[in-house]
Amino acid sequence: MPLHPAAPEDLAGLVAAYEQTTQAVVDLGRSCRDEDFSRPTAREGWTVRDEIAHVVAGDPAHRAGVSAPKLVSELELVAERRVRGLTEDPDAVAALRRDTIAAWVAEQDIRQALGRPGDLDSPAAAIVMEELFGRLPELVAERAGIPPGNVVILEVTGPVLGRAGVWVDAGEDGQARGIPLFSGVAHDGDPQDVFTTITLSTDAVTRRCAGRGAVDEIHYTAHGDEDVARRVLENLTLTS
Repeated sequence: MPLHPAAPEDLAGLVAAYEQTTQAVVDLGRSCRDEDFSRPTAREGWTVRDEIAHVVAGDPAHRAGVSAPKLVSELELVAERRVRGLTEDPDAVAALRRDTIAAWVAEQDIRQALGRPGDLDSPAAAIVMEELFGRLPELVAERAGIPPGNVVILEVTGPVLGRAGVWVDAGEDGQARGIPLFSGVAHDGDPQDVFTTITLSTDAVTRRCAGRGAVDEIHYTAHGDEDVARRVLENLTLTS
């Protein structure tokens, strides 16, 4: 099932997604009181200020001596420079996608710390979901170690809606390999296969993508093999 809303694919759409999420971080930062910048976020050991510094410079330590309000102003300038002169070069587009994912994850960390949820239906959120769905076969078969004979389906209920699945088969070398479902590749329909469907919200699945919190801290439902569901959820991390 395609994502709805769909993730932007062209350069203009990616630029707009990056600008929207970085501007959201700027707006959140400008709304903070001094004490808000010291609030801890779900990224262990990080504060709201650290999250903003991360979007500015990648490593908060690089901006250790800069005040939080100045960091917010810097971010606006950095975002403008980042998109100026961007081309259709595949490396530039891939880097912009990575930056957008990192900025959106930081935005969500900040929103959670401040108690101001939002932007779960944004283009950047759809980019994160698209990245997850694209890597799901690897995450299920290799990282989670789900053995052949299992089919795992991820149902995301929104605000970004989507459905992705993985059929775990044995490759020629005997190792498990993940084959994406709903992609034109037929599943062989082996009656011995165990189907496990995991249903959860965009917020819950993207929190797991970012490695935030434990599986027991998110709401999900599993139909099928509960152990398989937990192992998949424990290994969905795309970033940190």
